[in-house]
Amino acid sequence: MSQIIDGKAIATKLRADCSERARALIERGITPKLDVIIVGDDPASHQYVNSRASDCRAIGMDSTVHTLPEQTEQVELIELIERLNADSSVHGILLQIPLPKHMDSDEVISHISWDKDVDGFHLMNVGALVSGRAAIAPCTPSSIMELIKSTGVQIAGKNAVVVGRSNVVGRPAAMMLLHENATVTICHSRTADLAAHTKNADILVAAVGVPHLVKGDMIKPGAVVIDAGINRRDGKTVGDVEFETVKEVAGYITPVPGGVGPVTRTILLMNTLEAAERIHGRK
Repeated sequence: MSQIIDGKAIATKLRADCSERARALIERGITPKLDVIIVGDDPASHQYVNSRASDCRAIGMDSTVHTLPEQTEQVELIELIERLNADSSVHGILLQIPLPKHMDSDEVISHISWDKDVDGFHLMNVGALVSGRAAIAPCTPSSIMELIKSTGVQIAGKNAVVVGRSNVVGRPAAMMLLHENATVTICHSRTADLAAHTKNADILVAAVGVPHLVKGDMIKPGAVVIDAGINRRDGKTVGDVEFETVKEVAGYITPVPGGVGPVTRTILLMNTLEAAERIHGRK
């Protein structure tokens, strides 16, 4: 039977540290600030960005949400980003994705100053992550690493399997595991025999967006299983891992919800603080 990795408890501890870091900056006359941009009127997206702004205020940071209409031209969005880049009171810029179909997300993201890119999507930050240099790393992969480390299981030397190769989660998570000296395998939709790989995983990260893809008979006994999937099935939020069967085999497992999500939200605060500390210099 698995030990449940409590993402909410881990997030609470990390937020306490964030509050201290925010307080230290404020004592220096610096109020860390995250500006969030959303284009369009999707209710779920608005709920997401408003909750991120609330998270900031809860630990003493400042935050502004910039809401643009669906028909906004790409050049107008870029002009807003450039203004925020030049605003010394703004330390982090979060762009809500996806953008409307008439916009090129990669092109827009490239205009965010790399040192204010708290999502870690700018090519400068992507390149730094790949090369093992200091960078602002994407929030969900950073959350995955926090959850793995919370178990106390040594990562170095372990076989780690990442199911999913997206630029947002799978690939950066694989790179971060590699930097911790794991032996990493990335599986994807063209992988011929998924179970053959997952059964060999000491650490398994599921981040492919297929509900209950990973089942108990695909798990190595005692493995650390991190479920980064968020799917809707029968009106419920479920992960990529079939929790009830996998928990009988794994050593550690994250639930959905309550695992990766709460820590990911907190990592965004940590990245914004990191950006503010870098911009103003640490003490």
